[in-house]
Amino acid sequence: MRPVHFYKMTGSGNDFVALDGRETTVADWTPEAIRAACDRRTGVGADGLVILTPEGRDGVRMTFFNNDGSPAGMCGNAALCSTRLAHRIGLVAGTEMSLYTESGTLQTRCVGPGWMAELLLNDFDLPALVDVPLRPGEHWVTRCTVGVPHGVVLVDDLASTDVVGRGRELRRDPAFAPGGANINFVGRDSSTGGGVAWRVRTYERGVEGETMACGTGTVGAAFALAERGLVELPVRIASWHGNVFSVAGRIEGRRAVGPWLCGEGRMVFEGEGLISPS
Repeated sequence: MRPVHFYKMTGSGNDFVALDGRETTVADWTPEAIRAACDRRTGVGADGLVILTPEGRDGVRMTFFNNDGSPAGMCGNAALCSTRLAHRIGLVAGTEMSLYTESGTLQTRCVGPGWMAELLLNDFDLPALVDVPLRPGEHWVTRCTVGVPHGVVLVDDLASTDVVGRGRELRRDPAFAPGGANINFVGRDSSTGGGVAWRVRTYERGVEGETMACGTGTVGAAFALAERGLVELPVRIASWHGNVFSVAGRIEGRRAVGPWLCGEGRMVFEGEGLISPS
């Protein structure tokens, strides 16, 4: 094993081990090594691992893995974190960049002097209703792809929702075949104040449990609510733990056009450890 320099990042509680692609390569990281780095008892601890590699003067490639070692095309919170970190460690010259992901190229930028960032996501088809049996307190279930597949479920009582049990059931439902989806439960909750009336809780595939936040899932939820007249864009939506995202864009026909996501991309600490494969 050799020492690897790493950065522990968080996007509204959705946390990542981030690596500088000038010092390591994607080929160095087997699923076993990724699981070891993301282990919360014997590793750094994270929901996923990110490798950032410069591409040209103002471009960065974000390669993202879930904490079970599986690759994922996109993660909104990882992209917010990648934007702030790429600027901090000099992977790009300025605060705006092209972020290359397996789900397409995003225009991103740092916002202000702190830890906020914005992503201009690719246009996507509006969330479509899926035919699954509803449980008491559920109003509808929709499916959309915002970088990765998402299910959005409107519920009466977010606090009592069985996110893990119901999320696991829906994540593997044939309606989300073949690869499954992140399942985002959205409900009214004004306890955060500041005009924020909605929160989201997420069961995340690859993690196979509840995570503290999901940026692209929040975008899917915002457009699902907006299409049904429950919110107006732009809208602020909180994670279950109170971090607030802002989602902007417009609806044209059956498309979500110009979707922007603004949220946290904060570095918690950096360090060096024997976290690479032997």
